Amino acid sequence: MRKTGFFTKLHEEGKLQLAEPSEEIKAAYLKKSESYLVSAKLLLDNGRLEESVSMAYYSMYYILLALLFRVGIKCENHSAAIILLKKIFNIDNSEISSAKRERIDKQYYVDFSSVEEEVEELITTAERFNSKILDFIEKLNSEKISEFRKKMEKLLR
Repeated sequence: MRKTGFFTKLHEEGKLQLAEPSEEIKAAYLKKSESYLVSAKLLLDNGRLEESVSMAYYSMYYILLALLFRVGIKCENHSAAIILLKKIFNIDNSEISSAKRERIDKQYYVDFSSVEEEVEELITTAERFNSKILDFIEKLNSEKISEFRKKMEKLLR
C-alpha cells in the first residue's frame, strides 16, 4: 500500500497542478516581487522592521511563483513551492526557507524582535535570490520547460 505523499495530497486538493505556462502571470508576479522589495526597503528606512521582513520574504516568494508559472506549475502552498525550487529546478532553497522562518517568527510571535542589521541582511539576501531566479527565468527555453514539466508530472504520480 502506497503512502500518499505531500505533493500528491496537494494535487488532490487542487493546490498543486500543472497548468499552461503563462508569460502574463509570470510578468505580474515579477512586478509584485519588485514592488514588495521596494516596500521592504521603505519600511526598513522608516523603522518598521517586522513589516520589512514580511515584504522581503514575499518578494522572494513572488519571484518563485513567477518561475513556477513560467513553466506551468500552479502551487498554492508556500512550503511546497520552496521544496519544488530544489526538487524540480535544482536551485538552492536555503535562503528563501530561512526568510520564510524569519517572516513567520516576526509575524506570528511576540517574543521575537527584529534588529536593523538582520533586516538589512535579509533584504540583501532577497536581492541576491531574486536576481538569481530572474536570471534563471530569462535563460529558460522550451526544451528546459518541457524537462521541468516532466519532472513535475513524475512528482504528482
